[in-house]
Amino acid sequence: MTTHTHTYTKAPLVSKEMIVPFILLVLCFAAWGAAANMTDPLVKVFSKIFTMSSVQSALVQFSYYGAYFCLAIPAAYINKRFSYKAGVLTGLGMAAMGAFMFYPASQAMTYGFFLAALFVLAGGLSILETSANPYVMGMGKEQSATRRLNLAQSFNPVGTNIGVFLAATLILPSLNTATSDERASMTSLQLKNIISAELDAVMVPYVGMACVLVLIWLAIAFTKTPDFCKKKQVSKHVNFKPAFKRLFKNTHYRFGVIAQFFNVAAQTCVWTFTIQYVMEALNTNEVSGGTILQYSMITFLVSRFVMTWLMGFIRPAKLLMATSLIAMILCIYMVQMPNISGVWALVCISACLSLMFPTIYAIALHGLGDDAKLGAAGLVMAILGGAIVPVIQAVFIDTYSVAFSYIVPAGCFTVVAAYAAFDLKAKVRTFNKTSPC
Repeated sequence: MTTHTHTYTKAPLVSKEMIVPFILLVLCFAAWGAAANMTDPLVKVFSKIFTMSSVQSALVQFSYYGAYFCLAIPAAYINKRFSYKAGVLTGLGMAAMGAFMFYPASQAMTYGFFLAALFVLAGGLSILETSANPYVMGMGKEQSATRRLNLAQSFNPVGTNIGVFLAATLILPSLNTATSDERASMTSLQLKNIISAELDAVMVPYVGMACVLVLIWLAIAFTKTPDFCKKKQVSKHVNFKPAFKRLFKNTHYRFGVIAQFFNVAAQTCVWTFTIQYVMEALNTNEVSGGTILQYSMITFLVSRFVMTWLMGFIRPAKLLMATSLIAMILCIYMVQMPNISGVWALVCISACLSLMFPTIYAIALHGLGDDAKLGAAGLVMAILGGAIVPVIQAVFIDTYSVAFSYIVPAGCFTVVAAYAAFDLKAKVRTFNKTSPC
């Protein structure tokens, strides 16, 4: 990124002809935020419903983020062969299908069916995110691309808060208070009735989400969108090999993918095990843990808008470095102080997380032109970090304690800080005259 702050503020955030499509895409950001963060409490929910270890229940995140990894390249093909709009519609349709699958999964009452539904839902969100992020970046001048993406991503935590609220009000309170030992002593009919009621509570918000996704799909499908790629005569011939070679040789992009892997890993670890940390630190129940998770999401939401505003004055990489270092320190504090102060440190980490994903994304894609289609897929595939690292943290939980396990996201934040430092030391990169598409 250029070191001259005024280049971020001169260019308008969104081109006039793109205002309506931009608003519709903002709805997509909110929608996938809600879907993603209804998933975080499911780790605790399924561990109780199906009586399993932290590692087994963490397969929820493995299924979710693993789908992101698998569907990113197909999304890049759709974007290259057709358009970003086609990618967005494909992603919305698949995500709605996955959300609707929660109904038959609740009737089947098997863990594997829920994981399959999550995989389809997340696969659709992977295509949606691979398409929507670079689409937003292309809706104006490249000088304002980072701020524009941060603005759009600011509405992601709006959905995030809705998702956590739905989980905290519709799912967590519906869990039966019976312990694992008490469930083991029940008759098969009693246990089946309890599990059925709990899984119905899981199903309701997801089916509601499916209906919302269908409405957004219809709105985007019937809105005419200027094809800025066509205006610039960008080739739609699909041959990723040359682009892959160029991207692999691009150190800035390659390090960006690594940083995104650890950023998503840290975010997923922090939020996935928030409820467990609160329960351990304060000796309380799942509902209280869900309330703290809600506070974290609100902090994330407010901070995203604050960070977007600050980027008008401060280079994004500087903010990225500062927040990642603070987050690392807060994690270490949580390990040492598993009490009310550690809980508030946990909430504060969400303020640091607020700018990381879109900022790393924009810095890594900066100046890639048409290679941004494949580059975007690589950055979404980096979300695999959210599938792998939480399982490692779960091992720490089962072996040591929830508090000690937060040493894992602390290490992840260190890698993000290193990428920010790398960008700050890099030579000034000039903006392309045209936005990526």
